[in-house]
Amino acid sequence: MKKLGRFYAGLMYLLLYAPILVMVLYSFNAKKSTSTLSFSYGAEKYTFGHWYREVFASGGALIPLRNSLILALLTAFISMVMGTLAAYALYKLRLKYVKRVITSVTNIPMMNPDIVTGLSMMLLFATTFYVMGAGGTGFATLLIAHVTFCLPYVILSIMPRLRQMDKNLPEAAMDLGCTPIQSFFMVQLPFLAPAVLSGFVMAFTLSLDDYVVSLFTSGPSFETLPIYVYNMARRSVPPSIYAISTLFLVLVLGLLILSNTMQSRLEKKISSHSERTQKNQ
Repeated sequence: MKKLGRFYAGLMYLLLYAPILVMVLYSFNAKKSTSTLSFSYGAEKYTFGHWYREVFASGGALIPLRNSLILALLTAFISMVMGTLAAYALYKLRLKYVKRVITSVTNIPMMNPDIVTGLSMMLLFATTFYVMGAGGTGFATLLIAHVTFCLPYVILSIMPRLRQMDKNLPEAAMDLGCTPIQSFFMVQLPFLAPAVLSGFVMAFTLSLDDYVVSLFTSGPSFETLPIYVYNMARRSVPPSIYAISTLFLVLVLGLLILSNTMQSRLEKKISSHSERTQKNQ
């Protein structure tokens, strides 16, 4: 049974990561055609890493990449702050029925299809602009839309950590002279830090990757990298798209590794601090 389980797990990993590996290999392909995969650059006009240099030399993808990074960072930061406060308020809510209703409503954006979220946000912005006589869609509408669908994921990542927290911890801090605000920032927030960081990374990757919602809520003045890549793929699929996607992959992997490293360090600090506290008691 163990061998069968390992074979099944290996097959699943192969199905998941083989397409990504093929994309990475084709980003270094010596030819434009996907019918052949060659790394022979002897007499070819292309050199190793040519498609990566073309991405940065043309400059066409750099502006959408910058836009996506700015949007993802702002979305992750705002979602992290709002999600932490919302999760804490939901945790402190004593009315169980109201808490269940709010939790269910909060989870709706996660279950909604992206096209439903995008269409509803587009109609909301169009109605608002018509009533207020304001301008069209752009960076502000994109930011609002991204925060809207990223916020539930941040709340979902923080709530289990809140349930693990000792309920006597805030009271002990206030008994030692802390105000409720000081207790939150000095005692409870450090305990929640790994979950808050996980929510930040999740919001960042969701915003960076989004296409459908961005398509409905963006304007001609602000184009994200997924929209740029999809627009290029409509006409043809140049190898530079494989290079852009590989860079995207490396960025997300680097962010995940950094997040896991920071989370493990925070967990060690929290555990060592709790051990020292127990010894002192």
